[in-house]
Amino acid sequence: MKKVFEKPKMLTDVPFHYCPGCSHGIVHRMVASAIDKLNAEKVIGVAPVGCAVFAYDYFNCDMQEAAHGRAPAVATGIKRTNPDAIVFAYQGDGDLASIGMAEIVHAAARSENITVIFINNAIYGMTGGQMAPTTMIGQKATTCQQGRSVELNGYPIHVSEMLAQLQGPCYIERVSTHDVKHVKQAEKAIDRAFRNQAEGKGFSLVEVLSSCPTNWGKNPLDAMKWVEEEMCKIYPLGVFKDTAKEEK
Repeated sequence: MKKVFEKPKMLTDVPFHYCPGCSHGIVHRMVASAIDKLNAEKVIGVAPVGCAVFAYDYFNCDMQEAAHGRAPAVATGIKRTNPDAIVFAYQGDGDLASIGMAEIVHAAARSENITVIFINNAIYGMTGGQMAPTTMIGQKATTCQQGRSVELNGYPIHVSEMLAQLQGPCYIERVSTHDVKHVKQAEKAIDRAFRNQAEGKGFSLVEVLSSCPTNWGKNPLDAMKWVEEEMCKIYPLGVFKDTAKEEK
């Protein structure tokens, strides 16, 4: 029988701890598959603080835990001392867009030759559903129970659009995982981000719109519909910077 699909070698056999309907497992598989395609001799990942804090259990490579928000800084140090290694940071929106905002901006501005996978589920997941920098106007969270207000909380931060204004980044794209078509598109973007690093092109970031059924108070199917119908309106999908295309 012809084998048409198998678990990526870069994934361990440890079962994921994520809630049913959470997109982290899908993205982990795509990251692992992208790394497998490179046949890299040395791979080092940086795990975040948040729901993916245990990412070091799931990737079959060296992993480094970083303090909250500091993954880009840690990845920078690792890459500069191991320039031949493939180095990636995996972060959520609270980790990257709140306490870690300075680190991601300056790593992008320096065009550090690393790959960053940014999971945007518009809420703090692990700590109980508080409002995140990416929580949308009107969206309810434990710290804005009437919904996010412009007057009280300001506007959500659009990370991809913001970083794309810098000169340093090589490649920035926002994708989603709400259906098979978009999972395939996300896989291509993640492949591209890792390939850019292998080719020495500089900083690449893929933002992934992700579901959080538990903290949204939805079942997995409705959570995926909410990503498509609500998140994609506020956070439009697409490529925000691609220096290879710009040079043409």
